[in-house]
Amino acid sequence: MKNTNLSIRFGLRIKELRKSKGLSQEDFADLCELDRTYISGIERGKRNPSLNALEILAKALNISIGELFSNL
Repeated sequence: MKNTNLSIRFGLRIKELRKSKGLSQEDFADLCELDRTYISGIERGKRNPSLNALEILAKALNISIGELFSNL
């Protein structure tokens, strides 16, 4: 998977973390106060989240920003 585009690998990581918390995309988006289509775009590697969005994602998952990038 290391040859896969970073955006796709990051998106899969977010999806993995979200699912590990038992959250649907809609519930996760609500928790983050972001649009569900934005979360979907991140998970599919179509959107590149800003630094502020990374902080929001990490806080919603109750992890550090660094952990978002673990094993990429």
